[in-house]
Amino acid sequence: MDQSTPFQDPPAWVSDAVIYQIFPDRFRRSGQVSEQKALCLQPWGSPPTDQGFQGGDLYGVIEALDGLQAMGITCLYLTPIFSSAASHRYHAYDYFQVDPLLGGNAALDALIAAVHQRGMRLVLDGVFNHCGRGFWAFHHLAENGESSPYRHWFHVNRWPIHPYPAAGEDCGYDCWWALPDLPKFNHADPGVREHLLAVGRHWLERGIDGWRLDVPAEVPADFWVEFRQVVRQQNPEAWIVGEVWGDARAWLTGDHFDGVMNYRLGWSSLCWAAGDQLRQTYRNPEYPLNPLSTEALIEIWQTTLGWYRPEVNRAQMNLLDSHDVPRALHSLFGDVEALKLALLLLFLQPGAPCVYYGTEAGLAGGPEDDRASGPGPASREPLSWQDDWPVDLRDFIAGLTALRRRLPVVQGSGLIWRQDGLDALVGEASDVQVVINRSRTTSVPIADNVSSVAWSTGDLSEPGSLGPQSAFVRIS
Repeated sequence: MDQSTPFQDPPAWVSDAVIYQIFPDRFRRSGQVSEQKALCLQPWGSPPTDQGFQGGDLYGVIEALDGLQAMGITCLYLTPIFSSAASHRYHAYDYFQVDPLLGGNAALDALIAAVHQRGMRLVLDGVFNHCGRGFWAFHHLAENGESSPYRHWFHVNRWPIHPYPAAGEDCGYDCWWALPDLPKFNHADPGVREHLLAVGRHWLERGIDGWRLDVPAEVPADFWVEFRQVVRQQNPEAWIVGEVWGDARAWLTGDHFDGVMNYRLGWSSLCWAAGDQLRQTYRNPEYPLNPLSTEALIEIWQTTLGWYRPEVNRAQMNLLDSHDVPRALHSLFGDVEALKLALLLLFLQPGAPCVYYGTEAGLAGGPEDDRASGPGPASREPLSWQDDWPVDLRDFIAGLTALRRRLPVVQGSGLIWRQDGLDALVGEASDVQVVINRSRTTSVPIADNVSSVAWSTGDLSEPGSLGPQSAFVRIS
């Protein structure tokens, strides 16, 4: 840690937040977007594909707000919403325009107003490392070559460039993950920096409450210092969270981000709750799906929390899964009870728990058989709003949010965790005790007195024991 950098506290509201991540194209179609009416959208509920558009929109998000608030959700995180030629919208071509398929800028204004009216907050996804091939400045470059005044906005290696190269042909410019449709910005160019900083400022002026930043480690660190200054000047309470999967100490010294997407607390919770029944098709060193012992789980938690200041731990985005990894229920082979235990662990850690859309409905998309190295589009499946859900965890999640608000220690220093036998995990503070049994077949002994149980899941019917895949929380 650079001791010369004055530490800036993250916004206090994050420690009390419960976040809900939405992939807009697959969340809810409202029927209110006129631009969609004459278009060839895929039928809602179609198998998800990388490029397929199913027409979810921001008015649909507004329609769902009452239900989300009833679950205890206080903050929405939307994956990219700016004009793009991809359904995931990480290929932006205009950062000042919300995609017309989502309802355009008017829909975002309406969503911001509706969110704030309910006392909730809204965080947008900022993709500032690269843009889409259709981005206006890159299009100018492609049309005009070396004569373009935007030639230094990108890292051009040779002329002419080939935005649509033949197989094996060099496109002539740097792009993200060698994908020609994702040209990388040259952040050393003053025009690029000012443009991207103006984007960050503009949407804060419009009313958003923070930025989630895509692949920020691939952007020069000094850009984020300047970005943070712009954000703080515009809104001192805005949250800046970076997509850093592992050790993020270099980014959390007070001059870059407030927190990161804290996958470590999430995947470790998932892997422990799964026991030895964990699908391991997806392989990612930053999201290792390997069964964990209770001892190993506690060690990962202690290490992760020990990396950061307490203020930073309280400002992390803790998540089991997202649009970038298999859904938790997929990794758990559909075991809903194991999912409940993993969610409980997530909600009992300092930081803001983040629920991926459709978790409450038992969505279970994961990597296709031929895509072990990535989640593919299957984890971005559409959410059904007409049919009965085979799994309904809305009340369960609402119970977790209510429990979390009864436990100030969780939003502070956190519980002290210890192992109790092979499959039992115990968390304690001065007036709180949590006991979790992950075993699918065996009960574990507990103290006879369960009269002070404030929350439970599973089987507590047998005196002196906690049934398989069960948990309870005592508050003295």
